[in-house]
Amino acid sequence: MQFDPADTALVVVDMQNGFCHPEGSLYAPDSEAAIDPVTDLVERAGEAGAAVVLTRDVHPPEQFEDAHYYDEFDRWGEHVVEGSWEAALVDELDPEAAELVVEKHTYDAFYETQLEGWLDAHGIDDLVICGTLANVCVLHTASSAGLRDYRPVLVEDAVGFIEADHREYALDHADWLFGEVTDRAEIAFE
Repeated sequence: MQFDPADTALVVVDMQNGFCHPEGSLYAPDSEAAIDPVTDLVERAGEAGAAVVLTRDVHPPEQFEDAHYYDEFDRWGEHVVEGSWEAALVDELDPEAAELVVEKHTYDAFYETQLEGWLDAHGIDDLVICGTLANVCVLHTASSAGLRDYRPVLVEDAVGFIEADHREYALDHADWLFGEVTDRAEIAFE
């Protein structure tokens, strides 16, 4: 699968200590296992001149105090609180090397963020998407991209997950409904 670096962005979703480090409150071993494949993609995209976008799931401590229904702390427990070690990107990812770091407060990296405007301003059409968790923030970001007429391509061997069937569901759903799925070996930035 070939991607023109001029109109492609690699979107790395939520590779943060809270999800990828054994001491994180929502740690999943397969999110930690995704670090090396994700950093490989970041290096390849950067060397080719494709944009690299990193997202961070960050929650202000008071975010859900007045929530009617949507309360991630109720569902998942307190996690990736603004300013915490958990909210930081894993050490293997350098935010200075990215063209954009998106702070998001929901599962969807497009919801109330600058992502869409930035992509449009830079002529980006294709999004190569990796990160964690497959069936949560990766899936919701990719589906939101597809609904906005970007081409979302999920990288199956560079996504973290809690259970294997969650990953399979997310990839099957994306491939069937709004995007494409491939693996790292099939990606060429040229």
